Amino acid sequence: MTDTATDAFVRHRSLLFTVAYEMLGSAADAEDVLQETWLRWAGVDLDTVQDQRAYLVRITTRLALTRLRTLRRRKESYVGPWLPEPLLTAPDVAEDVELADSVSMAMLLVLETLTPTERAVFVLREVFDIEYEEIAEAVGKTQTAVRQIAHRARQHVAARRPRGDVSPTQARTVLDAFQRAVETGDLQGLLDILAPDVVFLGDGGGIVRAVPQPIVGADRIARVFLTGMTKVSPTTNLVPAEINGYPALILRIDGDVDTVLGLRVDDGRITGLYAVRNPEKLSRVSTEIAVTRLRVS
Repeated sequence: MTDTATDAFVRHRSLLFTVAYEMLGSAADAEDVLQETWLRWAGVDLDTVQDQRAYLVRITTRLALTRLRTLRRRKESYVGPWLPEPLLTAPDVAEDVELADSVSMAMLLVLETLTPTERAVFVLREVFDIEYEEIAEAVGKTQTAVRQIAHRARQHVAARRPRGDVSPTQARTVLDAFQRAVETGDLQGLLDILAPDVVFLGDGGGIVRAVPQPIVGADRIARVFLTGMTKVSPTTNLVPAEINGYPALILRIDGDVDTVLGLRVDDGRITGLYAVRNPEKLSRVSTEIAVTRLRVS
């Protein structure tokens, strides 16, 4: 029985991790949720379970909801802007446009504006296409209530999400132009690729220095980046990577990861720059993390 439970959990693990991560924006907390999910799953009488995937998703969702409410209280005392924990993802994630969009830094920040229940319902329905009946059981609501919550969350996200799908090729082109301008000190090149109302967020978690408040405006942000690059050591380099399903940059100093820089692109220009510097959030950018939204039989 234990082997059967283990096989089922391992088979669905990537899916469960993705559900938890999209709800929490933290890989560390998602892993904790998966450990708790396994402990509960190991004690279930499998003869009473008709759909193992649905049962596991239900456990994970309930545990993630509890964790999410705790995280929201923790974020109230967080030093400076909070950004999601970045993941190094495989290139094939970018090929699944819906999955890449759902785990992108930009989308995870949009999901932060939802209530815990709205976020759970939105993720389960819009990303994983789970039936309303299953979602209702997972969040402890009626199907009618879940449909209303889904509609409200969908409208909320639609008003705040990136304005259109960006292909990996388009995102890479924009990122290459940004990197080239920063490395060559090309102010005009930066201004050309940054939207006038671009926003720059930095997350140091109170552990390392980062911009304490959002910076808005292409001119201000361009000068911040160009000034910053003149102060780095000769052993500093920007390395392209696939982070959360999209092209991004990893800043390495003396070979060590210092910053992960993600971006949001709208209409061919950068509208959001997200610099994660908190060292507690940089442990998952050296090894690829498996994320998926596929139903596993």
